[in-house]
Amino acid sequence: MNQMASTIFLEESSYFLEVYLDPFNKRIRVDDYRGNTRLLLEKAEELVLEHQAEKLIMKARSEDFHLFFEKGLQPEAVVDRYFLGSDAHFFSKFYTPDRKRNDHWITEDGMIHSIYQLNTTVEKTYPPKEYELKKADESCAVELSTLYKQVFQIYPTPLHDPEYVKKTMQEGTIYYVFFHQGKIVSAASAEINTFYKNAELTDCATLTEHRKYGLMKIILQELEGELKRNGIFCAYSIARALSFGMNAVLFQLGYSYRGRFVNNCYIYDKLENMNMWVKNLASC
Repeated sequence: MNQMASTIFLEESSYFLEVYLDPFNKRIRVDDYRGNTRLLLEKAEELVLEHQAEKLIMKARSEDFHLFFEKGLQPEAVVDRYFLGSDAHFFSKFYTPDRKRNDHWITEDGMIHSIYQLNTTVEKTYPPKEYELKKADESCAVELSTLYKQVFQIYPTPLHDPEYVKKTMQEGTIYYVFFHQGKIVSAASAEINTFYKNAELTDCATLTEHRKYGLMKIILQELEGELKRNGIFCAYSIARALSFGMNAVLFQLGYSYRGRFVNNCYIYDKLENMNMWVKNLASC
């Protein structure tokens, strides 16, 4: 199995599966399913063995909640209103002791507690006039990939490749960026699920020397506005559990903590836990 992630669709007489194969992060994620839940779970576990994955993630519907427990999976996070208004429960199962083991959980719990003590009043910030906010297009792909290379030694998707960035744009992902002296210094994107009407705010990166002006908050608010204009009100974001700054930004923008993925993906410089944050854009 090569290192490039891919989505496959499996349709049998009694079930349907949409599966994201992610060899780089040694995981398999079931993004959608219907039909006989017991049989499709068996198929998902067959794929884990076939591709030697270490972690299985299932986006489960509320009505299947107890069955996933019975099958040995555990809930890690929830996204309110993910499935056209119905909640999605993210269940996981681990296949190696190391993938389950983690030494940072208590520290990360303390960080969430500290973040919830922060002032939630977000004042409108205006960066210096040298900063220019723009919606990115394919001509920005090379600069975007350069930014991600500078900020992240490791990233769970191949954003270091300009062609991959272009591909995400062609598939509907929206990027907003800040330019400073003609160069992109901050960026984030909204990966839109047009069928279920939700979006993941992701790929958040700002060069260290430009982090004092609150650029990321402005970009995320701009992305939220575009989502609302397109009738998408379920927004969520997955942040590194060890990054106080990014988790604090999401909390102060009105996102609510909804769980943590253990050893979820390789990002920054290692395999890390990731926090789930969710916001209902219809209520703001």
